[in-house]
Amino acid sequence: MRRGGHAEALLLRRRRGPARLWVAVLALLAGTLWLFSSSSAGLGLGLARSSYGLQDVDVNKLWRTADSNGWRASSAPRTYWPPPPIESESNGYLRVRCNGGLNQQRSAICNAVVAARIMNATLVLPELDTNSFWHDESGFLGIYDVLHFIKTLKYDVRIAMVIPEITTNGKTKKLKAHQIRPPRDAPVTWYTTVALEKMKKYGAIYLTPFSHRLAEDIDDPELQRLRCRVNYHALRFKPHIMKTSSEIVNKLRTEGHFMSIHLRFEMDMLAFAGCIDIFTPQEQKILIKYRKEHFAEKELIYRERRLIGKCPLTPEEVGLILRSMGFDNKTRIYLASGDLFGGKRFMKPFKAMFPRLENHSTVGPGKLEENTRVLAGSAVDYMVCLLSDIFIPTYDGPSNFANNLMGHRLYYGFRTTITPNRKALAPIFMDREEGRAARFEERVRQVMFNTHFGGPHKRVHPESFYTNSWPECFCQPNPRNRADKCPPDNIYEVLESQFQSVEGEDIEEVKSTNQTDSTSQIEELVV
Repeated sequence: MRRGGHAEALLLRRRRGPARLWVAVLALLAGTLWLFSSSSAGLGLGLARSSYGLQDVDVNKLWRTADSNGWRASSAPRTYWPPPPIESESNGYLRVRCNGGLNQQRSAICNAVVAARIMNATLVLPELDTNSFWHDESGFLGIYDVLHFIKTLKYDVRIAMVIPEITTNGKTKKLKAHQIRPPRDAPVTWYTTVALEKMKKYGAIYLTPFSHRLAEDIDDPELQRLRCRVNYHALRFKPHIMKTSSEIVNKLRTEGHFMSIHLRFEMDMLAFAGCIDIFTPQEQKILIKYRKEHFAEKELIYRERRLIGKCPLTPEEVGLILRSMGFDNKTRIYLASGDLFGGKRFMKPFKAMFPRLENHSTVGPGKLEENTRVLAGSAVDYMVCLLSDIFIPTYDGPSNFANNLMGHRLYYGFRTTITPNRKALAPIFMDREEGRAARFEERVRQVMFNTHFGGPHKRVHPESFYTNSWPECFCQPNPRNRADKCPPDNIYEVLESQFQSVEGEDIEEVKSTNQTDSTSQIEELVV
C-alpha cells in the first residue's frame, strides 16, 4: 500500500501546473468544508479549527489556553444528592488495594469512592501497593493530604482510617474483611449484587487488586461527577510535594512560558510495545528478557507496530515535531520521565535542537529524592506538568500518567495539550529515515495542526473518562441544553444543610469525636 502511494506521488509531481492547480483547489475546498462542519459542531476544537492556513499558524497562540466555547469545569451534583449513611445504616466496610503506578492508583481511588457510594458502604482509606514496583512504602498517608480527602468527600461517602474492632462474647477483635478479586471493568450491577451480598454477610470486604475494576462507562452522570470530585478536588498531594512543585514552576516561569513533555522512552514501555529494532543487540536482549518476564507472549513486528502508532516516539522525533511546528531552540522544556533506555545517545539529537531541558532534579530545590522513580518524584512531575503552559504526551497508549494529566488539564481551564498522532506521523518519519525527506516539515505540520489542543471535545472510544470527562464534569452558564446548565454557586451550602439535617445534633457529637479520632490516627500513622 505504501509503495503504491509513493508511485502515485511521483506521478503527481510529473504533472504540470494546471493539474497541480486543480489538486490545490480541490484540497482547499475539501479543507474549507471540513473546517465549516467542525466549527458548526460547537465542540470548541480551538486553534486547529481556526481560519488560519497551515503556513500562517502562529505557534505562539499555543501558549494560551484553548477556546472553551463557554464551558467551565463543574463536578458539583445537579440533582438531589443524599448524604452518606450514618454508621448504623452503612452496609459495611469496603477495603481496596490499589496497584500500579501513581496515576493508575489515582484512578483506582476514584473508583473505590464510587463503589462505596454505590454500595452504601463505609470506605476504608485506600491502600497503595507501593512495594512491588516503586519500592516505596510512603503509601496514601505519605503522598496525599488525608484530612483534605476526608473533608472534601464528607457529602459523598463515609471514610474510616481502618476497619474497626468488634466485640463478640466479651472478646474484642478486628473485623476481618472477606477478600474478593473483582472482575476487570466490573459493571455497577456487580457491586450491587455480588459484592454487596458478601459485604452484608461478612461486614467488610477486601477488593484486591483494584486497578480498572469498575467500568468507566456509567449511565448515571452524578456518579461520573463524583469521580471528578475525587480526582480533581479531594486528591491533593501533601504540602511538601505541592511546595516543591510550586517552586519548580516558579523557577521555570522566571523567563516566561514553558512546556512539559512526558517522554515515555523507558524500558518497560518499549518492551511492552515491542519496539526494539532501533537498539543494539545487547539492548534488544534486555528488552526481550523484560518482556518475557512481565508480559504475555506475543509475536510483535517492529515495522508493523510502528505503522499503527504503537511505538513510543524517540527523543529525536519529539524534537523534530517541535521544530516543524515552529518552536525555536529557546523554548524551555521540563521533562517528566523515568530512566530513558539506551543511554545518552538518544537524547543527544534532542538536546542539540532544544538545549534548555530541565527535570525535577536539575531545577528542583536541592536533592528531591534518592530515587527519582519513587512516588514523591512522580507526584512532583505530575503537578509541574499540570501547571505548565503546554503539555506533550509522547505515548498516550497505556500511559496512565499522560491520560490522567490530559483530563486534569482539560478540567483545569482547558490548558493546551499537544498530542502527536503517532500513526499518522510514522510513515513520515520512516520516509525520512529512508532518504525521502522532501516536504518533511510541511507533512509533520499538516498532522500536528489537524487536532484539538485541549478544548472541549466529544469522548470517543477508546478515550478514557479520566482523559476526557466532557461533558459530564462541565457546564455552561447559558446553555442551549438545560442538562448542561451550571448548578447554583452555593451548591455546597445546600449539601451541608442536607448533611446536617440527616446527621442530627446527637450524631454531630459522635461525628466530631470520630473526626478527632481520625486526626489522631493520621498523626500517629505518619509519625
